[in-house]
Amino acid sequence: MQLIKKLEEFKILDLMEKANEITLQEHGPHITLERAIFLSWWCDKGDCAFCYMSTQKSNIKNPQTARRKVDAILAEAELCRRMGWNIEFLSGGYGSFSTSEIKSIAHKIYDITKKPVWLNIGITQDIEKYGEEIEGITGAVEMANPEKQKKVCPSKSIEEISNMLEIAEGLGFKKAITIILGLGETISDLKYLFEIIHDLKIDRIIFYSLNAHKNTPFENYPQPASLYYAGVVAATRIKFPKLEIICGTWIDNLANMGTLILSGANGLTKFPLFKMFGTSYGKRVEEEVYWSGRKLKGTFTDFDRLSQGFSGEKLEPYIKRYIDKCLKNKSINE
Repeated sequence: MQLIKKLEEFKILDLMEKANEITLQEHGPHITLERAIFLSWWCDKGDCAFCYMSTQKSNIKNPQTARRKVDAILAEAELCRRMGWNIEFLSGGYGSFSTSEIKSIAHKIYDITKKPVWLNIGITQDIEKYGEEIEGITGAVEMANPEKQKKVCPSKSIEEISNMLEIAEGLGFKKAITIILGLGETISDLKYLFEIIHDLKIDRIIFYSLNAHKNTPFENYPQPASLYYAGVVAATRIKFPKLEIICGTWIDNLANMGTLILSGANGLTKFPLFKMFGTSYGKRVEEEVYWSGRKLKGTFTDFDRLSQGFSGEKLEPYIKRYIDKCLKNKSINE
């Protein structure tokens, strides 16, 4: 493939320039801030080699204690609405909540934000039970090379994920996948990724860079090179001009954002929101978007937005707790 060859020949700036042109033409200048809302810190499978949940089974005796309170989840959704952030998806490990519970939470969030949400809850056979509260289904592929993926994620095969997404399409839902860079993939593995996007008619892809967790096989692995990350995103944008691309980076790699935006990203994610909001780190996110020549949807610094809304008595204590955390971190950072 020509795109893969260009990556192999280190013609990344050429790819970025072309990807940037395509992105502006097909999607315009706006960049979104995305927030994954977690439902719990437990997973019945717990065997994805990179995931911190794989280290939790021996520590959590009762999985029910790892479930978040629903009102805390809804308060987080309300604050995302106030700040103009998108909810990237609702995420929870296997066995954390039942289908009816997830549907109920999603519907309450829909009532708050007036937008349907994406789900990233593992391989499920209950997609037909969801309705207007859901926009799409996300398959956590993580690695596109099927042989490598089996070793890293033994309990969630690409075949099963593909079957789930095909069912989702038949029911009228959009389809997304997640990919983590830095797990041992190679540039030539892009051909597998492009096949998945094409064959399943994927609407959205979320790229993450490896964030190594202690007590996992990857704990001593570094994050992938920034230009390699940018090159993969750029090649994907050129190959699939209309694809929605969300890119995740970490608080210690905020300078990646400018190159990722110029490589084709439509949105940014994976931030510790309440730790960064209103701090110099939040300001840096906005600066990265600005110096990329883009317009940011939402805010990472406007405290006035946090108090604009009515949440009701049940959610107010949780909202106050989140806002107080933002204020505390802002004062520490000043």
